[in-house]
Amino acid sequence: MAKEKKQYRCNECAALHPKWSGQCGDCNAWNSLVEEIKEGTGEKASSRFAGYAGEISIETLATIIPENAPRIASGISELDRVLGGGIVPGSVTLIGGDPGIGKSTLLLQVVAQLDSKHCLYVSGEESSTQISLRAQRLKLDCPDLRLLMETCTEKIISLALQNAPRYMIIDSIQTLYTENSSSAPGSVTQVRESTAQLVRMAKQRNISLFIVGHVTKEGTLAGPRVLEHMVDTVLYFEGDQNSRYRVLRAVKNRFGAVNELGVFAMGDNGLKAVTNPSAIFLSRHEKPVPGSTVMVTHEGNRPMLVEVQALVTECHSNHPRRLTQGLEQNRLAMLLAILQRHGGVTTYDQDVFVNVVGGVKIAETAADLPVVLAILSSLRDKPMAEGLIAFGELGLAGEIRPIPNGQERLKEAAKHGFTKAIVPAANAKIAPPKSLDIIKVKRLQDCLEHLSA
Repeated sequence: MAKEKKQYRCNECAALHPKWSGQCGDCNAWNSLVEEIKEGTGEKASSRFAGYAGEISIETLATIIPENAPRIASGISELDRVLGGGIVPGSVTLIGGDPGIGKSTLLLQVVAQLDSKHCLYVSGEESSTQISLRAQRLKLDCPDLRLLMETCTEKIISLALQNAPRYMIIDSIQTLYTENSSSAPGSVTQVRESTAQLVRMAKQRNISLFIVGHVTKEGTLAGPRVLEHMVDTVLYFEGDQNSRYRVLRAVKNRFGAVNELGVFAMGDNGLKAVTNPSAIFLSRHEKPVPGSTVMVTHEGNRPMLVEVQALVTECHSNHPRRLTQGLEQNRLAMLLAILQRHGGVTTYDQDVFVNVVGGVKIAETAADLPVVLAILSSLRDKPMAEGLIAFGELGLAGEIRPIPNGQERLKEAAKHGFTKAIVPAANAKIAPPKSLDIIKVKRLQDCLEHLSA
């Protein structure tokens, strides 16, 4: 037998190291090195990947005629939106999310909407009985769905080539192992090698492949980051398991827009698409309450109304707390510093809590102005005006910067009956809807003066 040698691979950048250390020398990630076994078989490593990208030849761009393959509707409108219009034949989609959030449920609903006799569902975690019970509970009609309970990648590919499915689901990639490596299933090497073989098969046989991936406690996909580079589309399920709403976000898509958002509601019959998400992310209080501001966020091609809530209370310790849910915590600290420096409002002796209603995560800077307004409203115990929305980015010099897609945001607000909008002056140059009273602000001080009026 060949002598086994140990090496250490980084989970983040897949760099190899001869010995373990606390920090990766290539990407500077901490505690990311994982032990794997390197087998000295003498076999050329490149032989296993021969023909991965097709036949070897050099072509010019002018001689290549692209094939306009029609997209296939999945039967779930919100999933089609996130995918960019539907399923692309031969594409590879990676879906990640917390345990129990609905990944397997969504994919089972998808194959039920498609021609199930052309689908192959490969499960390494559940038995065929469990999948059958889930289909019955969800009241899905897919008697011709083919199931395969297997974890060996080579056997899965061999059976898939014999049956020639059009759609294939792997649940999950962390349970698979390849005979080319002696590492344990779920290790960096096994995940990378198994995915490479499956992607190669999908591209060569024009199979639409869906891969379920586990996530770490930080919420990122488990395994090497190179896994996300190997696939065409990466989708993340977000949301609180105690809430019935789920958010599906595209962070990579070679066939459509990134950061597109799909909203689902979990019910007795599985996940249902929510066509008007603005209605569920607004509390719609009977009367205005302190600490609440409505903003218009823009996810992909869709403007969406969400409610930002803030609670400012007296601090009884030497270290005031700054906690956020759905927003970046460091961004909140910066906004409080701007508010103190350019607005004269101090919160060094106050605990500040900020939350985005509905479990939505907002990464864009358009939330700066609504967060500041919600903090001021809670601090002064004075509600904002009824029917008011706001959006805008705050600079360190106290200026309020414009944000993209301002016209679409204002139209969405007017469609839902809002009558006032505090927006950056540069975003109000284009003719806004007539039903909206636009309040233009250039600096934070202008906004404070309007609130004091």
